Amino acid sequence: MHYLLLLTFRPGEGPEEGTPEFEAEMRRWREINQELRDEGVVVAMSGLQPDATTTVRARDGEPVVTDGPYAETKETLFSFYVLDLPDLDAVLAWARRMPAVEYGSIEIRPMMHHEVP
Repeated sequence: MHYLLLLTFRPGEGPEEGTPEFEAEMRRWREINQELRDEGVVVAMSGLQPDATTTVRARDGEPVVTDGPYAETKETLFSFYVLDLPDLDAVLAWARRMPAVEYGSIEIRPMMHHEVP
């Protein structure tokens, strides 16, 4: 089963870039990412540029394009993973090890599979 993990944080929380704490966290991310690859469970993973967001909505039948995330959102989506694991317990075991749980959140969603013609 594929699971989508959406990693978020509130700006200003977590280690500040350029500090020893930030470098220590980056080492932790590299280690867990390598473990995920070694286990063969990664379908996709990537960091995201939080300041380069574009949102598209339709209002009265016309598309409206807005730069930036939803204004009312206090958390920033900074990364995602798609993991192929047997069940939610296995996903939770990996998510609990990710540094983001200490200052942000990890939303987990089972993915639906549809045939594309």
